Amino acid sequence: MPEPVKKTVSAFAKKPKTQVAEEGATVVFETETEKPDAKVRWQCNTKDLASDDKYVIKADGNKHSLTIQAVTKEDGTAYAVIAGGSKVKFDLKVKEKEVMEEVKLELKEKVKEEVKEKKEEAQGGAGEPAASDPAATDTVAPAEAPTPAETPAAADTTPAAPQPGANIQAHDTPGFDESQAPDMKTDLTGLFTEKPQSGEVTVGENINFVAKVNAASLLKKPTIKWFKGKWMDLASKSGKNLQLKELYDRNSKVYTFEMQIIAAKPSFAGAYRCEVSSRDKFDSCNFDLTVHEARAVEGFDIRAAFRRTSMDGSEEAGELDFSALLKKRDASKTQVKNEPDEDVWEILQKAPASEYEKIAFQYGITDLRGMLKRLKKMKKEEKKSEVFLKKLDPAYQVEKGHKMKLCIEVANEDVDVKWLKNGQEIQSTGSKYIFESVGNKRYLTINHCSLSDDATYTCVVGDEKCTTELFVKEPPVTITSHLEDQMVMKGERVELECEVSEEGATVKWEKDGVELTRDESFKYRFKKDGRKHVLIINEATKEDCGHYTVKTNGGESMSELMVSEKELEVYQNIADLTVKAKDEAVFKCEVSDETVKGIWYKNGVEVKADARTNITHIGRIHKLTIDDVKPEDQGDYTFVPEGYAFNLSAKLNFLEVKIDYVPRQDPPKIHLDCMGHTADSTIMVVAGNKLRLDVPITGDPAPTVIWTKGEKAGSEVAAETWSIKDGDVMTEGDGRLHVESTKGHCIFTIEGADKQDEGLYSVIVRNPAGEDKADINVKVVDAPDPPSAPRILSVGEDSCVVQWDPPKSDGGNPIIGYVLERKKKKSYRWMRLNFDPYTDTTYEAKRMIEGVEYEMRVYAVNAIGMSCHSAASQPFIPVAPTSEPVGLCVDDISDTTISLKWRTPEHLGSSELHGYGVEYCKEGSDEWVPAFEGLTERTSVIIRDLPTGEKMQFRVRAYNMAGPSAPISLAQAVTIREIMQKPKIWIPRNLRQTLIKKVEETINLVIPFQGKPRPVITWSKDGEHLNPKQVSVRNSDTDTILFIRKSERKDSGKYEVKLQIENVEDTASISIQIVDLPGSPEKLKIMDVWGFNVALEWKPPKDNGNCEITGYMVQKADKKTMEWYTVYELYRRTNCVVADLIMGNEYIFRIYAVNMVGLSLEPCFSADSAYIQKTGFEYKPPTYKEHDFSEAPKFTHPLVSRSVIAGYNATLSCSVRGIPKPKVTWYKNKMDISNEAKYRMFSKQGVLTLEIRKPCSFDGGVYMCKAVNASGEDVVECKLEIRHGPLQQMTGFHSYQLNTRSGSSGHTITNTGQLRCGNTLPGPKNPGCCCVMLMAESGLRVNSLSL
Repeated sequence: MPEPVKKTVSAFAKKPKTQVAEEGATVVFETETEKPDAKVRWQCNTKDLASDDKYVIKADGNKHSLTIQAVTKEDGTAYAVIAGGSKVKFDLKVKEKEVMEEVKLELKEKVKEEVKEKKEEAQGGAGEPAASDPAATDTVAPAEAPTPAETPAAADTTPAAPQPGANIQAHDTPGFDESQAPDMKTDLTGLFTEKPQSGEVTVGENINFVAKVNAASLLKKPTIKWFKGKWMDLASKSGKNLQLKELYDRNSKVYTFEMQIIAAKPSFAGAYRCEVSSRDKFDSCNFDLTVHEARAVEGFDIRAAFRRTSMDGSEEAGELDFSALLKKRDASKTQVKNEPDEDVWEILQKAPASEYEKIAFQYGITDLRGMLKRLKKMKKEEKKSEVFLKKLDPAYQVEKGHKMKLCIEVANEDVDVKWLKNGQEIQSTGSKYIFESVGNKRYLTINHCSLSDDATYTCVVGDEKCTTELFVKEPPVTITSHLEDQMVMKGERVELECEVSEEGATVKWEKDGVELTRDESFKYRFKKDGRKHVLIINEATKEDCGHYTVKTNGGESMSELMVSEKELEVYQNIADLTVKAKDEAVFKCEVSDETVKGIWYKNGVEVKADARTNITHIGRIHKLTIDDVKPEDQGDYTFVPEGYAFNLSAKLNFLEVKIDYVPRQDPPKIHLDCMGHTADSTIMVVAGNKLRLDVPITGDPAPTVIWTKGEKAGSEVAAETWSIKDGDVMTEGDGRLHVESTKGHCIFTIEGADKQDEGLYSVIVRNPAGEDKADINVKVVDAPDPPSAPRILSVGEDSCVVQWDPPKSDGGNPIIGYVLERKKKKSYRWMRLNFDPYTDTTYEAKRMIEGVEYEMRVYAVNAIGMSCHSAASQPFIPVAPTSEPVGLCVDDISDTTISLKWRTPEHLGSSELHGYGVEYCKEGSDEWVPAFEGLTERTSVIIRDLPTGEKMQFRVRAYNMAGPSAPISLAQAVTIREIMQKPKIWIPRNLRQTLIKKVEETINLVIPFQGKPRPVITWSKDGEHLNPKQVSVRNSDTDTILFIRKSERKDSGKYEVKLQIENVEDTASISIQIVDLPGSPEKLKIMDVWGFNVALEWKPPKDNGNCEITGYMVQKADKKTMEWYTVYELYRRTNCVVADLIMGNEYIFRIYAVNMVGLSLEPCFSADSAYIQKTGFEYKPPTYKEHDFSEAPKFTHPLVSRSVIAGYNATLSCSVRGIPKPKVTWYKNKMDISNEAKYRMFSKQGVLTLEIRKPCSFDGGVYMCKAVNASGEDVVECKLEIRHGPLQQMTGFHSYQLNTRSGSSGHTITNTGQLRCGNTLPGPKNPGCCCVMLMAESGLRVNSLSL
């Protein structure tokens, strides 16, 4: 079988890109295809576009363009371009035109006269807040000053969340243009067609927020949620002040969701979020609500509120100031509020960000941006907590499925703590959350973290609390089972299946690099079954060949699909027939494909069914039956299969036989393969099929036929009788039975045979000349009954053993085997386990997924077919016990207790681990006693109240859904008695060398040790006892901690720790080095100045910061600018040369000392300066070689072969490039046609065109274009085919030879071929036919025509 041709990755060589345009503009999208003859379709919202006044579609070779005239907001949507099987999507985003400048100019003219009068009053009103706020002295830049047109929308930019300067800084950045911000109504992504917008409302008023979702492409109704802040779901707050509504428009298929806030309160202000989801699609939108206090606005002229900040008295000078627009406060109230002399900055630091605007308004601060800048620069003094010694970090991150442990330290060991998740107290239920208290440390352990654990966690101790954010990172989805290459036949169903690591994961399917979607005429179907993803292609075609890729965020898999066409095989060809008058002629053929249809022809004319002609197609067999054959039926018959380029032919010959009628009588005779009156001839029929007994008989005159049926084979008693005489049924049974007789045949038919039709049938023929009889035994067989419901005998980790009982009835044929199927409990898809019948009634099913619920069912199979499926088995789950725990050992032992620890089993399986069971028994006994009731989830346990001095054995089992695992026991019995352990200090690896810390850093040394009973611990430094005011020491049973909160230089030294148990002791030492910044270098001198170089020299600093000086930073500065530039960043010597200085400049130098802590605080400056003398030189301009621009001719676009209709002008085009301009010559069949009047040649900017006026058959041939200049030449050629217009339908085929002579060149052209003509061949009586007329219409001079 030939390999299918592999297609290119994409049909596009250049793809269109998303564009942004203003309203009223013209937008052009351009693309290029790989093939110049590719058909391209443009779409808007999945609807095809056509050229009109709005859209202009152009195509030039492989270049295609879409032009959109006068763009409006409605044009801002999704577009696509399609070529072949490739589809590329792109967007058009529309922005509103800027009208701000026009508004400013208009306002400027209106306020010109009144601005001078109000100027002094406005300056006096704005002076007080400027004096009280020294940081807010910056005036608002003209680009930042809002105009009256912007004033209503200005509140939308006021931040309602913490980070007060986030939104303001973006506008303070130089060059920021608010017109560049995206338009929320047109810049849409995801599911929203309209997003809720930020808004303002006054206290007591109502406000609506609207979100719209287009559900045309969604398979499920979208779900929407409204949130305030980060977590508060507003669905539970619906009531008096909040109402949520939902509307659906069936015509546009748009859902409208509304959130209405009634009688707004100041506490309603803040950040809101709207989330919409539908299956695997999700989108969200943030918006803000600003609530203003109710105030009565007095009538005033808005133009009088503007003033200029100019100091020279000019009306047009300075910048616009809007401070006069603020509400004026009562002077008496202002004095009362200012009496306590409150610090407004202290109030702002304590207040939440949502109250900033209110406080600024109350205290007369007009420059909000300056206020926020100053607040950001001010450092808040962190209040020292009296409860927490160590708080939670601001944020933690953990991978999904892993464990997270949060830890805090409290000052009081006996204090109780509470853990909150999103403000709700965490309850200790199950194994999800584990609370631990070890000394003054409190732990919260979160097991098996999921996305629901991504939240805010708070630890509360009394009135104080600390908060952290936990971020759960979802691991990437990987492909565990890759796609496989497939080769299918045309029309077959294709399923490409893969398996990913996560259930419900989102995958993307691509074909040759182009994403496959559902909206492409439902060509592709996508299925999800747990972790399995399937791409289904129904009725594969040749266009479906290619490379299919499935992609996840963690990998991809590719497979190749090859589609082959089925070759039609002929099993039986039609044969020539010779028949006599009034006989029946049957042409029969059989092909390999049952679905192939065909057409019968007689002498080239299609045969139509009528009273004598019958055309049938049953399965693979095609028949043409002609009854009562006549002489005119003689001819050539042809069968042509549809869609295939071949035919089957045969000839029907008519034989005329003259028979003299001689009346005679012949006794009747039954002609069967098995002669005699026995039941040896048995016919088997499948239940439900038609039983047709066609018995050949002879006899003259026509005999009477009688059919009888016995009760069973061999019975002589006739149960039923049917008889025929002269073709008429004399007796007949029910409607299923049909008895008929034709010439030479008697036919007995039963429609839909069943079991009761089984038995012995007899046929008797009689006429006056005699009688004959034959017996036929009929056996009706059927598919077997379904087996009984299967039983699950046992299950394993990925398998199960199933058993069933055979069916009650085998359908008359022995059972040859069984077919089994299984499916997941929550799935509807059954998967076959065996394709060959399985003979036994017990089967082991494998390759199942542990922990997934399954069902099984069985089919019985005999020679007839397959039974119906059995009832499904009871659901079962393949699961195996875990492996035994690992590393059981004794952690500690005393006179009555023992501490055991172990690790989790290596193999847990898919079932959740329920816990561990611990048992013990005395040595030599088999009676195991549980150490405690139930199970423990920890991997360590303390067993108490054990008999002292007794030898005991211990073991541990892991439990899951399948039960206990194999036990793990101690290697030998353990005597319950405390054992003295020598003291031993375990110095951590990082403390075995000198510990280096910076000044004021915290030192926390944890030194583990061993020893029993608890040893006496003594710390010393350089042989002296430690100062308890500077150093803290904490001891436990297993470690000792040395703690210095803020280290100093004097804390450097050698620390010793000593353990002592009775007379046994152990000591260890730790060296600590406290380092600081070095002092500045000394005595920097300029040793020499020459050319552009300066030599420097200095001395090291006296204080090296208690560590080695790693180098020096050398910097230079020009005395004119005094800007410092680094020459050497880490220079190790105490002298250097500074090179590449600029002549005519005077330089000074400074040097910093560098150690491992950093730069010295102060540099050392040079006492003198260095002046670089100027030197003269001669400038030599460079020389350039003249460039040669000549270029040989080269065709950039070739000629393309064409087929045109005779009589219509045709053009051939190509493009050429060359310098100097080449000379172009056109040739036809290698002959120069430059001077021919029939042709016109054009050349425009390198594009060459040859126009052929009204071409005829003579103008077909090979055309060549040749370009020549001084640098070379190039040639390109193509073929031109001339086609004639449609002629009248002609029948029959005539071979011809046509000799024509060209009028211009005089050459003789000879054409041969075959013409189909409806008239008879030309001859003496019919000299003219349509074939000759064809030659005349072509316009050629005909010399001779041979037919």
